[in-house]
Amino acid sequence: AGAADGAAVCAVVKADGYGHGAVPVARAALDAGASWLAVALVEEGEELRDAGIDAPILVLTEPPSAAVPRLLAARLTPAVYTTAFGHALDAAGRERDEPVAVHVKADTGMGRVGVPPHDWDAFLAEAATWGGVRIEALWSHMARADEPAASTTDEQQDRFDAFVALAGEHGIEPRLTHTANSASTLVQPRARRDLVRVGIAMYGLSPSSEVTADGHGLTPAMRFVTEVGFAKRISAGTPVSYGHTWSAPADGWLASLPVGYADGVPRLLSNRGEVVLGGVRRPIAGNVCMDQTLVWCGDDEPHAGDEVVLLGRQGDVRVTADEWAAWAGTITYEIATSVTRRVPRIHR
Repeated sequence: AGAADGAAVCAVVKADGYGHGAVPVARAALDAGASWLAVALVEEGEELRDAGIDAPILVLTEPPSAAVPRLLAARLTPAVYTTAFGHALDAAGRERDEPVAVHVKADTGMGRVGVPPHDWDAFLAEAATWGGVRIEALWSHMARADEPAASTTDEQQDRFDAFVALAGEHGIEPRLTHTANSASTLVQPRARRDLVRVGIAMYGLSPSSEVTADGHGLTPAMRFVTEVGFAKRISAGTPVSYGHTWSAPADGWLASLPVGYADGVPRLLSNRGEVVLGGVRRPIAGNVCMDQTLVWCGDDEPHAGDEVVLLGRQGDVRVTADEWAAWAGTITYEIATSVTRRVPRIHR
């Protein structure tokens, strides 16, 4: 919350709370001072409501118009960036004789979803006539906030200022504006505005290699742990796992872990990832399988039931999501959200 610089905090809990469990994460975030939640799907918002969560929930992408009744029944706040969806909400608001609060999204350079700049004037002129809609907020999303040296974020902020000014010319005066994601919240003061949408940083993970968790004092919330399922001694030169892509460099011990890519261990960690076993980082040996991963322990004998840390700390030794992302050629977001529902979550 300190990085928000006085702005309200919207905790982004889409994708099952970035793999951490949406409901417990939402409760913890609200207890810690967040005033909004954000999801990607109506179904995700409904899950939070079914759990008894009453805070405002922003749905970041437009659902099909057929989902409007469910959206309203769950008291969700929709993003709007097409006139078709705006018309559907306008009609629903008029029918129930209560305006639907919406957040209008402008594309200022992300190039994904949002009202395109060439449509801003026409869209806002039409939106100003929607008596069944109350435009509560204007917002946008930054494309390169996790690259602090890039000029793109300032350029997007300039465009967003122009969008807000144009909205004012059409008589639209929103209560809120918001443009900051995690990286923007940490390193771009101009982007913070009235509300910041904090996703990956809330889970203690790095937005990028340039905006890191360690650099901003963030502690990962997730510790991904398994145990040795089976151990055996093998001879030098023994090949293991599918494709025989790895062979033992010497006589030694091999541990089998009952976890694989069906649980969220990327197959790209084959022969390059490491885990912590017995307070020592050990290399993954051979290809990661759907349900099992093999680890080379050398002269150290592992035993069934020994704790193995896949992500997190064991004593003073750790393996981080940043490392997994580097080994797998991806980003921390994918690492966190790829831990499947097959893995039990314990929240403390």
